[in-house]
Amino acid sequence: MNENAPLRRFPAIATLRRRLAARTGMLVPLGLLALFVVGLAGLALSTGWGETFAHIARIGPGQLALLLALSLVNYLARAIRWHMMTRRAGLPTRPGQSLRHFLGGFAMSVTPARLGELVRMRWLYRETGRPIEQTAPLALLDRAADLGAMGLLLALAVAFTAGGGQVALWIAAGAVALAYAVTRPALMNLLVTRAWRGIGRFPRLFARLRRGVRVLEPFAGAGIAAPLLALGAIGWLAEGYAFHLLLAWLGADIGAAAAVAIFMSATLAGGLTGAPGGLGGAEAAMMGLLVLQGVPADMALAATAIIRVTTFWFAILTGIAVFPLAERLSLRVEHAR
Repeated sequence: MNENAPLRRFPAIATLRRRLAARTGMLVPLGLLALFVVGLAGLALSTGWGETFAHIARIGPGQLALLLALSLVNYLARAIRWHMMTRRAGLPTRPGQSLRHFLGGFAMSVTPARLGELVRMRWLYRETGRPIEQTAPLALLDRAADLGAMGLLLALAVAFTAGGGQVALWIAAGAVALAYAVTRPALMNLLVTRAWRGIGRFPRLFARLRRGVRVLEPFAGAGIAAPLLALGAIGWLAEGYAFHLLLAWLGADIGAAAAVAIFMSATLAGGLTGAPGGLGGAEAAMMGLLVLQGVPADMALAATAIIRVTTFWFAILTGIAVFPLAERLSLRVEHAR
């Protein structure tokens, strides 16, 4: 007997199960937030509890509001990019709908490699009927656009710091290569074909991958790739500038270029760890790079704590607030179809 049969006969049970699953999922980011706070408290004990909190206390409500506003610039710029991508892929999405999906997906950013953000594909399926295997490549494109934009910003920032020109060229080359590969369906299809020939198994999986690659065809060419990268660059530059302002307010002004370079490097380093939300890796990289710039450890810890709360954790909390609305409206649309 199908174990889901009782759920089809009793819709109320299915609804209750979905609500319980959603609420349980929301406990994960809150639990990780608690671990984040405990970890920073432990570091504060080793670097100087009083000194660290004295630095944090120097940031007033107005300054905190500005940092959060700059983070909102990032979220909104990337949400506009998400809407452009869904429309380019032929989905009948509306701006408010795309904003809801994009922000709601932040609630799942604490999953390994941010795979939980694929919940956006589930909402798109419910509201447009487009199969997930056809929309999943949009998540890859979104991630590649982020990495490409951050890589280019890092290259430019490093280029304006002493002795960083050669490194900047390599970073820029890597970012452009990544953006080029993802926006070239023929190249992606070639990679899938080579993988299939090498493995020789799972024919259905590779057939789905080929169908997914076709979703990327409308994104071939600089005409669409450039605006996607530009919107990502605007968004991430806003947060990098927020980090520069924060360091200046704390009395550790290392220059805008160095601040942006450290913020981008730490964020990328956190992503490479594969840990949920890059937790641990991003904080360690940020603190280490600040100390190398001559920032005292207690001040580096304060800056790291504040910027992570006003960027990454602000995004998570925004996602938690929007997630129930996105889930409820997607179910309503699905039932009306």
